[in-house]
Amino acid sequence: MPQKIVTVVGATGQQGKAVIAAFADNTEYHIRGTTRNINSAAAKALALQGIEVIKADTSDLYSLKAAFQGSRIIFGVTDYWTLFPIHGPIKSKEIELEQAKNLAKAASATPTLEHYIWSTLPKGKKEYPVYHFESKSEVDDLIRADPFLLPRTTLFMTCFYANNLQIASFRPYWIETAEKYVQFTTYDPETVIPFIGAVKNITPFIKAIIANPEKTKNGTMVIGSIGQWTAKKWVEEWAAAKGEQAQLVQISRQDYDALWPWPRWSEEFALMMNYFKYVPLQEWIESGVKVLTAEDLVVAPVQTLEEWAKSYELPDVKSIAY
Repeated sequence: MPQKIVTVVGATGQQGKAVIAAFADNTEYHIRGTTRNINSAAAKALALQGIEVIKADTSDLYSLKAAFQGSRIIFGVTDYWTLFPIHGPIKSKEIELEQAKNLAKAASATPTLEHYIWSTLPKGKKEYPVYHFESKSEVDDLIRADPFLLPRTTLFMTCFYANNLQIASFRPYWIETAEKYVQFTTYDPETVIPFIGAVKNITPFIKAIIANPEKTKNGTMVIGSIGQWTAKKWVEEWAAAKGEQAQLVQISRQDYDALWPWPRWSEEFALMMNYFKYVPLQEWIESGVKVLTAEDLVVAPVQTLEEWAKSYELPDVKSIAY
């Protein structure tokens, strides 16, 4: 039998690579990856693995329709973070929303489609806006209104990456005189965070989604989380695995934004942490949507949070003079 074409949007990105890994050893599938730049080193590396690499741009509906031709499975994702430094939060949200709509329209126009996996994020909340959440979650409603796409769709909510610890406004900094790591926050250290953990933990979720289409399609929301830690535990577990101590120091939004003024990453992440703190988990998802967890799909993570803490290394900052 001919191989089924699975098309992975953003194939050279973090999520794209993890999705490709879910199909890489399965001869039932022919993997097609889309990227804006087929001449990049990352794209050439995929081609060397035997992956069909096609140029497509999420801002160009026609290029997506061409790339999706013949696809049985499509994984769709948009990239807010490439837009953010150039356009700022609101304009980036608007652009990403149009890109996400293009993906849905192109998938809906693919007659061979059996399964559309849309990488989404929690439902927007007027009182606690998070722009990179809203541009994805708003497209969930467009998918639900599409009689062709809805029965073929899984909404996959990828939760917090543990290695976000490397981001400047999340990073714990070594304070020599205190002999400990200090993480500056605007949020309560007891804020609960749902973690996907390592990026490669996306792979077993995708495998489970594909293996259980009768459970995961028809607009089902699959929560890509392997566990919940508080913000405090996240940093302290990482430090303890290094034989060190860590302390979270809560400061004002004004001081937090002043530490990292551009390209205003700190502002977006502070909004996200407010959302985690003040919006209950049951309000993250549209009412009436079927929800499946890692436990429901018997997903075994590639790396547990404890294993991540023991293995994850930040660049050595102890040698920096203060």
